[in-house]
Amino acid sequence: MGFTMPWASSRMAIEPAWIDYNGHLNMAYYNVLFDRNSDAAFAALGLGPAYAERRRLTTFVAETHVCYVRELRYGDEVVGSFRLLDRDGKRLHFFQELHHADEGWLAATSESLALHVDMSGPKVCPFPPDIKQNIDRMFCDHSTLPRPARAGKAVGLGKG
Repeated sequence: MGFTMPWASSRMAIEPAWIDYNGHLNMAYYNVLFDRNSDAAFAALGLGPAYAERRRLTTFVAETHVCYVRELRYGDEVVGSFRLLDRDGKRLHFFQELHHADEGWLAATSESLALHVDMSGPKVCPFPPDIKQNIDRMFCDHSTLPRPARAGKAVGLGKG
């Protein structure tokens, strides 16, 4: 099994209730789109809802940094991409982008760190060997890509 480089979602629509008083997508719903995108990527790794239900193991996001690049409006559709930047036995570091589905421009990026969790605790725990194998395969595929320019950026005013 190989993974697309980077992994790509299906089209996702902007819902009318997500539009704020400024007439564009409210910032909270960018996170909904990123969450749906990562859920689909995690399912491709074997970390989807069936995994959580059957094994009582799941992932929790511990940290996220979102950059809002260009506003989205009602009627727009986006496609998400997912890049696994790094991993260890219990954590995933990943980078996502949302692109306008028809015009291709970048709308937003999200960089996150997720923890693998045993829900009986809940407590952080190692990935099982079969899942770790899928993660390592995706990491190997994605590690050949150039690092995203926006990855690793800190929030701040910058210099000058």
